[in-house]
Amino acid sequence: MNKTTATNPLIWSDFPDPDLIRVGEVYYMVSTSMHTMPGCPIMKSLDLVNWEMVNYVYDRFEDNDAHNLMDGQGIYGQGSWAASLRYHKGTFYVCFNCNDMDRFYIYQTQDIENGTWERTVIEEFLHDPALIFDEGKPYIIYGCGDIRIIELTKDLAGIKPGGINQLLLESKKENMALRCEGCHAYKINGQYYLLFIEWPEDGHQRRRQICYRSDKLLGSYQRKVILDDDMDYYNQGVAQGAIVDTTNGEWFAIMMQDHGAVGRIPILMPVKWTDGWPILGVKGKVPFKVEVPLTAVPTKPYVSSDEFDYQEDKLDLNWQWNHNPDNKLWSLKERPGYLRLKTGSLTNSVLLARNTITQRTEGPDCTASTLMDISNMKAGDYAGMIALQDKFAAVGVKAGQNSKNYLTLSVNVGNGGEKVVEEKLFKGSLIYLRINFDFVNNVDLARFYYSINGEEWFQVGNQVKLEWTMKHFMGCRIGLFNYAGLESGGYVDFDYFHYQKKI
Repeated sequence: MNKTTATNPLIWSDFPDPDLIRVGEVYYMVSTSMHTMPGCPIMKSLDLVNWEMVNYVYDRFEDNDAHNLMDGQGIYGQGSWAASLRYHKGTFYVCFNCNDMDRFYIYQTQDIENGTWERTVIEEFLHDPALIFDEGKPYIIYGCGDIRIIELTKDLAGIKPGGINQLLLESKKENMALRCEGCHAYKINGQYYLLFIEWPEDGHQRRRQICYRSDKLLGSYQRKVILDDDMDYYNQGVAQGAIVDTTNGEWFAIMMQDHGAVGRIPILMPVKWTDGWPILGVKGKVPFKVEVPLTAVPTKPYVSSDEFDYQEDKLDLNWQWNHNPDNKLWSLKERPGYLRLKTGSLTNSVLLARNTITQRTEGPDCTASTLMDISNMKAGDYAGMIALQDKFAAVGVKAGQNSKNYLTLSVNVGNGGEKVVEEKLFKGSLIYLRINFDFVNNVDLARFYYSINGEEWFQVGNQVKLEWTMKHFMGCRIGLFNYAGLESGGYVDFDYFHYQKKI
């Protein structure tokens, strides 16, 4: 039998709240994408170890001032959360709750890799949903602490009038900092299994995985802790995710773990059925090496270099915009071989600037660089490369009056405001920029560099400490940006985006 060996972390990058299914011999996974667009990334694997991006569920799911980053604050840390992915009778379904819109979304398609998605909106707040089909009827199990179940119409177009809509179970309350949430629901061999995370106040005081089991959908349910382990990593429990079987009947789980500024990252582990319970890991621990009984199939990287050599204004799937882009203000065709970012509305912070284009960062460390043509900037413009999260740091060029440009390193000083920590006069129309990221053992540092020839590099300012915060709820991203502070109409051209990670 062919086997593929995985080394944890499975994916050392921010793919939080993973949900996972198998259709035939193909595995698909979805994760939370919040304020990045397009959203709800669909990943594909043939071996459970190597994954690649194949689609998104939507390009944008709302078109309002908040989602367009035009309201002065945006939807950081909100948007789509904890999507549920299911396949039923030839149709793929993805559903999620949106915190800022206070409503529930269901998308469906027959072609998960290439198809478009039909959208349904339900005016209900269904936190951390799990979609489950039982005897042909669709249900959503949702909630935090008090877990509820609601029945949908057969076409999933809305809530079924007169259908089941009730409290399903009350999760444990004693000594809990966070009661059960993040449901994943399964019917396996006639039994119903509901997987949750919880965060106890006693014991290790970390996220752990819980299972509730019943022989009836509406209960009653038994409860069991099925994983409580941090892989000896800063008491960050491995939990919240999905279980799936292989074609030969072996079971595996992909759960997430907080890893500092790089984000919440997927971890792979075996599942052993013991007395009818899915017990995760090996003897209560998550192994660092996992053998999967499938032939390895290499995949495209989910973070990668880009020469911006396209025939149309359509970027690779690796890229996501910070909030909805203004598609009139970027182009890959106006100057072939370059990404052009034009300025539009005025702002004073990159966190409020539209059309910042991003990719994820990866551990243990990685480096990104670009070559930027600043010939067409206007006074007050700021363009460059950013380590993007709430406590961001950006390196680039600020255009001053009388054609004076300044090489600048800026950081967040709270509420999105920027503080210049280093600035010096820069002469020339071309500038090379680079950011080095170090995520080893939660060091979480970024170092910023510039060059005038692409060979000799000079550090700008001191290293900057990165930090994952609940305000953005997202791992650090690498971004290219350009915004106007005084007048619109300027633009910059990025020749390439070069990326390298440490293996």
